[in-house]
Amino acid sequence: MLAGWERQQRSRGVGATTVAANVRIVSRFFAFAGTYPWQWMPGDVEDFTVQLMAGNDRLAPSTIRRYHAAIRSFCTLVTDPRYGWPVECERRFGELPQQICHAQNTLAHLAEYEGKPARRPFTFEEIQRLFDTADDEVARVGGGRTKGAVSALRDAYMVRVAYAYGLRRHELIMLETVDLHRNPASPEYDSFGALHVRFAKGSRGTGPKRRTVLTVPELDWVVESLREWLHYRAEADIEGTVLWPSERGGTMGSGYWDRRFSHIREVAGLDAHLTPHALRHSYVTHLTEFGYPMEFVRQQVGHLYAATTQTYAAVSDDFRQRLIMNSLARINQMGTPR
Repeated sequence: MLAGWERQQRSRGVGATTVAANVRIVSRFFAFAGTYPWQWMPGDVEDFTVQLMAGNDRLAPSTIRRYHAAIRSFCTLVTDPRYGWPVECERRFGELPQQICHAQNTLAHLAEYEGKPARRPFTFEEIQRLFDTADDEVARVGGGRTKGAVSALRDAYMVRVAYAYGLRRHELIMLETVDLHRNPASPEYDSFGALHVRFAKGSRGTGPKRRTVLTVPELDWVVESLREWLHYRAEADIEGTVLWPSERGGTMGSGYWDRRFSHIREVAGLDAHLTPHALRHSYVTHLTEFGYPMEFVRQQVGHLYAATTQTYAAVSDDFRQRLIMNSLARINQMGTPR
């Protein structure tokens, strides 16, 4: 059954990592239920969900919903007469598999944002402190072209680029030098007017998506940062096209970048909830405060729906107060009836 379900997912274009994760979820449920799929009952899902929600290691609602989706998908296959399992199970065991996930015992997606409340964007002051700390780390290791110095300098530029283009972690580490391009509308930025993201997050088995992120004037200091990094790479004889090579010369892993970023954040004395992804939230928030239309911001970060982009934005009180003051000034100037 599992093998057939795995083949079905692959036939739909679901990525290998996602397929493996789904198989692990169903295998975990199988171990919990202690019975075979043709013996599973809706109550087993309910007991399993209660366990997932209990204790200090309880899972987030979005994760539990993914568990439900995997179990539902598996049950859909084993109850589908086209695959022959109902007939085979009744012939061998005298029992029929059933769909055990339904609207009354699974989590619905009711809220637009289900992330942890403590997660938030960086403020402008925190962004600056993060940048300054990364620069201090370069000075601390002594500069030069030792491995430690190269890594520290690379990290300092990575933090800047992640924020200035609103990149996801995987998008950032997968960048290559060939992804830096001109923007005809901004010739003053030379080859740094646009960034081609080739490994953006896919959806529903589509594989990596692509998008082009434009350099915005408010964050165009990143142009000089990229120019400096490429100049340093050339002088240090760093080979290959990987923009942020690891100490071994290849593409670094996501976990490795998480650790490098966490070190900078801890030295800066910033909240542990400010993860690399918080830089992306900061980008959306700050572009909104700069006055860019939500549709432009959505395209920059590669969201399918504007509603998703809106959940990322957490504008400051100062920004909201400015909107109120501007509205009052506009009303007074127009002489709107009251």
